[in-house]
Amino acid sequence: MSDERKIRVLVAKPGLDGHDRGAKVIASSFRDAGFEVIYTGLHQTPEMIVSAAVQEDVDVVAMSVLSGAHMTLFPRVQELLGEAGVDHVLLTGGGIIPEEDVAALEAQGIGRLFGPGTPTSEAIAYVREWFAAQQSA
Repeated sequence: MSDERKIRVLVAKPGLDGHDRGAKVIASSFRDAGFEVIYTGLHQTPEMIVSAAVQEDVDVVAMSVLSGAHMTLFPRVQELLGEAGVDHVLLTGGGIIPEEDVAALEAQGIGRLFGPGTPTSEAIAYVREWFAAQQSA
């Protein structure tokens, strides 16, 4: 048996946005890459997402936001992760997010954000690189 621990990822769909095709694609891609994936389903509140992240002891929270509420949802989840004492968890995600908002969110400490059409291999590589850096720190 390998001593290498699998990367645990929570894929979440916050808010009222009912489109989850992208979240399901990334969840499947992460699973195919060997990650342990927990998918929350639609219409999750930031509180529900953080509660699941804590209960599942995840390394990464990947949110899919298509509703335009990214400037509220990402910072709120980040704040709640800190309050729960799990601010070591990577908060990343994707959706339809204007470049200036991506820059503003990344400046607040949110991980890399991926737009429509980004190859899933980029998100997988990003998570793997982040996880490896955490393990060697």
